[in-house]
Amino acid sequence: MIDGVFRALADPTRRDVLERLSAKQASVSELAAPYKMALPSFVEHLKVLESCGLVASRKIGRVRTYRLEPDCLKLAEDWLGRQRTLWERRLDRLDSHLLKMKEEENP
Repeated sequence: MIDGVFRALADPTRRDVLERLSAKQASVSELAAPYKMALPSFVEHLKVLESCGLVASRKIGRVRTYRLEPDCLKLAEDWLGRQRTLWERRLDRLDSHLLKMKEEENP
């Protein structure tokens, strides 16, 4: 699931759609309006976002409306947080090692 989230976030159009949906839910036509692409191409972006759980949609009559599903973003945030912690520890150990080497070099 997290692979799909990162795959979806890799595209600037999809990131922009998520940012816009963070303000309010919107219909397909509202979401597609700013982009210079055919509607079927834009709908493919929405399908990618929905398939990984970043957005959800509902259809009322002929209008399909999308909304952000922030819980899925939490998966990516948690993973990135763990990676940050890991690399901060590694860099702290490297810093300590380099300081120790410098002290040994200049007693």
